[in-house]
Amino acid sequence: QVQVAESGGGLVQAGGSLRVSCAMTTVSFISYCMGWFRKLPGEEREFVAAISGDGAKRSSADSVKGRFTVNRDSDKNTVHLQMDSMKADDAGDYYCAARRGQTLATMANQYDYWGEGTQVTVSS
Repeated sequence: QVQVAESGGGLVQAGGSLRVSCAMTTVSFISYCMGWFRKLPGEEREFVAAISGDGAKRSSADSVKGRFTVNRDSDKNTVHLQMDSMKADDAGDYYCAARRGQTLATMANQYDYWGEGTQVTVSS
């Protein structure tokens, strides 16, 4: 059974950095595009970043470009979201998702498996 689980959320100061990670239980990790979404207080879930199964392609939302980086470690079936220069507006619940295939996807309904989320708090 495929499972996706996030870790690494917590408290960070504005301007600081935090890395959240996602582990996936599957024998074919490279067959999945991995995405990160977030739900900010009072808002709908939104796309943050995605990386293709082979790691060759990436996509990120305009709001995080130049600050957030997504990488994957296929030896450990893990994907990381490195968040730098964090802002108060980045605070919320971050979700990892997996989508079968190599095509990058930015819509939540294009993903097949989801983690339960990890909370990120940014103090000013």
